[in-house]
Amino acid sequence: MQRDDVPHSHRVLQPAGWAPPRGYANGVAARGTQVFVAGQIGWNSQCAFDSDDLVAQARQALRNVRAVLAEAGAAPTHIVRMTWYLLDRAEYLARGRELGAVFREEIGHYGIAMSAVQVAALIEPRAKVEIEVTAVIPE
Repeated sequence: MQRDDVPHSHRVLQPAGWAPPRGYANGVAARGTQVFVAGQIGWNSQCAFDSDDLVAQARQALRNVRAVLAEAGAAPTHIVRMTWYLLDRAEYLARGRELGAVFREEIGHYGIAMSAVQVAALIEPRAKVEIEVTAVIPE
């Protein structure tokens, strides 16, 4: 199944008869150069936090993902897998609209196999979210 918001070099995997997911893809198939982005948190390029707000940190973490992707010649359209590690599931759910808006601004498409998990702690004490990504640059 090809969705309009997914790059044509990727194929969304949607089993027949399954209800379509909201805000992610169940799976993605892609061919090309793989780019693995380590978990990015919401600090700036100088490893300093500008905010303790979840949405602000998510925005910065996504910007950091974009910066690492750019080093490989990749863009958000090349992302096929993303994992969010969060300290507070309830806050993530309560602020879903805000996070969705930030995601659309920074990444743009939802044709990504995504997971979100609550964790007990992140290595950086002020971090509220850590985001890791796999991207595939088409051949």
